[in-house]
Amino acid sequence: MTQHLSRRRFIQISAAVAGLSIASLGTPRAKADTGLVEWRGTLLGAVATIKLHHGDRREAERLIALSITEARRLERLFSLYLTDSALVALNRTGVLLDPAPELLDILARSKRYAELTDGRFDPTVQPLWTLYADHFSRPDANPNGPPQQAVRDALARIGYRKLSIDRDRVVMPRGTTLTLNGIAQGYVTDKVVDLLRSQGVQQSLVDMGEARAIGPRPDGQPWDVAIEDPEQTGRTAAMLPIVDRAVSTSGAYGFRFDPQGRFNHLFDPHDGGCAQRYRSVTTVAANATVADALSTAFSLMAPSEISALLPRSGIERVHLIDSDGAAVDLVA
Repeated sequence: MTQHLSRRRFIQISAAVAGLSIASLGTPRAKADTGLVEWRGTLLGAVATIKLHHGDRREAERLIALSITEARRLERLFSLYLTDSALVALNRTGVLLDPAPELLDILARSKRYAELTDGRFDPTVQPLWTLYADHFSRPDANPNGPPQQAVRDALARIGYRKLSIDRDRVVMPRGTTLTLNGIAQGYVTDKVVDLLRSQGVQQSLVDMGEARAIGPRPDGQPWDVAIEDPEQTGRTAAMLPIVDRAVSTSGAYGFRFDPQGRFNHLFDPHDGGCAQRYRSVTTVAANATVADALSTAFSLMAPSEISALLPRSGIERVHLIDSDGAAVDLVA
């Protein structure tokens, strides 16, 4: 029993930080670039950075401290890994009274993206995560995955329409559980950008797990956001220049349950399987929330389906790397 629990805990932690080099939390530091103050740490299980250009270093440090305080507050609402978060409390009982406005907002957006994508994005897929994590944490796990009946049982507890959202409470059936891992990082990034803009910041790059630029760099050039090669850590597959835009990447390589890589964290709510169509999917949009959510959903969709959805999705560009390593760009 002890070995089973320790391996399961390893899977849960690895899912949060897979493929990332985690930096310790630290204080903002000035860079050689004049006026640039950078903070680097971890939030929602991912590497987070803020690159802020400001003429007053002390003011820049104050703004970064405000941003991190806000991000930590939101993490207490959305995290699956903090035992006292609002999301964990909701999953435990199926009811949350007097929910925070931000939780209502992110759940409402989640349902909207679920409807837009015919349920490919669905915040209620957590029962599949639990099923696969439990299965592959066993020493004698069948490499072919969980039994089909267990998958069907998990699917019976999934469905965004099971989620009832009102101003004074959130309710879902017992056995249905939520994950916001496909949208929360983008949402927190947007909230930090909103805060910095309200304080007069005109040039910054915020990445709370998903990247969003405020304005251009001080030299007037776009910020360069690298798309990592899914098959070779540290190698850049493409570079996307952005100004006042957000970028999000989803890929099966982010976390795999089994050594062969047949089963990953991108679940299909329709059949309980895992995404295999692409090595990575990158979206560009005006905000990080939609970029985050739809990079997840698009991982399960054919290029023709994605193209048909682009005009009403809020996504401006999609960069696909298919299973053979070929790159395809789709533009709204």
